Amino acid sequence: MTELWELSGTETAALIRKCEISCVDAAQACIDRMHAINPKLNAVVQDLSEPALERAKALDAQKDNRGEMHGVPVTVKVNIDQKGWANTNGVVAFKDMMSKGDAPVVQNLEAAGAVIIGRTNTPEFSMRATTVNDLHGRTFNPWNDWATSGGSSGGASSAVMGGMGALAHGNDIAGSLRYPAAAVGAATVKPGMGRTPAYNPSAPAERSILAQLMSVQGVITRDVEDVRLGMRALIQYNPHDPWMAPVPFDGPALDGPKKVGFTRHMPRRDMSPDMAAGLDAAIAALQDAGYVLEEVELPNFDAMIKDAEGCFFGDLLAHLTPAVREYGSDTVNKIFDSYFDYFTVYEGEALMQGLGRRSQHVRDYLLFLEKYPLVLTPFMPVSTQPWNRDAEDLDGMLDLIGSAVYVYSMNFLGLPAGNIGADFADGMPVPIQIIGKRFREDLILDACEAIEQRAGRMYDRLIADPNSLIAGV
Repeated sequence: MTELWELSGTETAALIRKCEISCVDAAQACIDRMHAINPKLNAVVQDLSEPALERAKALDAQKDNRGEMHGVPVTVKVNIDQKGWANTNGVVAFKDMMSKGDAPVVQNLEAAGAVIIGRTNTPEFSMRATTVNDLHGRTFNPWNDWATSGGSSGGASSAVMGGMGALAHGNDIAGSLRYPAAAVGAATVKPGMGRTPAYNPSAPAERSILAQLMSVQGVITRDVEDVRLGMRALIQYNPHDPWMAPVPFDGPALDGPKKVGFTRHMPRRDMSPDMAAGLDAAIAALQDAGYVLEEVELPNFDAMIKDAEGCFFGDLLAHLTPAVREYGSDTVNKIFDSYFDYFTVYEGEALMQGLGRRSQHVRDYLLFLEKYPLVLTPFMPVSTQPWNRDAEDLDGMLDLIGSAVYVYSMNFLGLPAGNIGADFADGMPVPIQIIGKRFREDLILDACEAIEQRAGRMYDRLIADPNSLIAGV
């Protein structure tokens, strides 16, 4: 028998609309689950149980103007502002940085009727591919104790797969929605540039220009249907974000056959047999769903990757590194050292020229996507890494960040990209990535859903796995 905390957000909202359960019922079930499972996972680091139940009571009394997410329990990441709570960004020195107001993500989720039950963990400065810090500790992957939960939205991925809310907010500047979803077998789409609003009232200064171009807000969920539910709430226009474009979520149907380009090319690291098999499984699933698959070579890929890395790490060196050097742990400083030891870093005039060339790269890909509206790529060379791999040595950093060329490049280009488990091997999900045209997250999710329907939800495997970290809780 399905417990209330196991229901998807879509199912929860439907039952509340039909008055079969109350908002309080839904909130209490997820809060009870949070109190039972969070000691094992350490995903939620700020418990909002009391205000959540008060809000749920108020929503039950509200008879009109109910949003699509009315009564749905959710979590938000601890690196966005929520009035009255600390925006720690995983940094000890920021533990008392209280938020003066709500970020647009919080406003949009609550306007849609969501109930925020907790705030989830992030690594220091939200800049690791695993989620651990000296302030809140390590977040565990619900599958086992050795694997990373992903980063930087690892608290979000672990929370939602553990049943602590039906949807989890996260954000992504270089993979921070997709890494965590891939690590636990969840579903997500990294929105394209300008799709979801971003603004923190407590921020002492504006973000760097590249951070504004690359960073986006989104959701991690247990199935694709809930990604749609969350995204429709998040895309509501907010004038605090000057980059945001008020474009409807659902676009027109494609003319002609549904063409998908795919690539097996994986620079720097050989793709594992499991990942290769997962890519083949995704190809077969899409073909079975009526898509037309063609193997392609992505335009000017090596040159684009070089500029993406040079610009990103140049921007990181200039704008974030001084704070990391002052407030960061020895571990995060060591990881930053490895970034600058390995990657070519653009500075000064070279950075300005690289940012200029970005327009050519974006143009190349927009034109390419006119022919192939969707592109299927490997996500990473291997499906899952040990939780501290990026901190072990230079090779460890390369296994995570250095080989993630299909991941951070989509942030650099501002293109949407979805992630879904396409296969299952050695007790862990095998993820793939689907890239799409600007403002066509809906097409990406259609394709992800086709794969999900054939591969099955990875969550169903997790909850039935007697060896998982959450078995029997």
